[in-house]
Amino acid sequence: MLNRLFLGVILLLATCVVSANDSLVHFQSNYSVKETANRFEKIASNKGITIFARVDHQKNAQNVDMKLAPSEVIIFGNPKVGTPLMQCQQSVAIDLPQKVHISQDNNGQVWLAYNNPTYLQERHNIKGCEEVLNKISMVLNKLSIATVGK
Repeated sequence: MLNRLFLGVILLLATCVVSANDSLVHFQSNYSVKETANRFEKIASNKGITIFARVDHQKNAQNVDMKLAPSEVIIFGNPKVGTPLMQCQQSVAIDLPQKVHISQDNNGQVWLAYNNPTYLQERHNIKGCEEVLNKISMVLNKLSIATVGK
């Protein structure tokens, strides 16, 4: 019981540094874009989550002689979680697998962002899947905190 309470307090405090707008949840990272992406990929893989792709937008821009601040997207998921969500509302498949975007802003600060599951719920008019959405929110939150924390 005490361990759960402690974990709850830690998660609550960690989310205090999170800002959410209508569609994205942002976490400030203590690491570079590359290191944040590497950390996320390793942590997610160790949790049994499949990494489908990793896109380095800065590198792709350089390949066509254009400049872009460091920016990577990792596409990942687990059919045991995504399939029940699609069973509730199949149109959510357009937003699956899940993605995180890791980028550096104009001030040099690195951010990890992902689609807010509440936004997906509203966007796709998902009804009766609160348990699945809560699980997704919890997993994304835990992965993000572990990734960006020291």
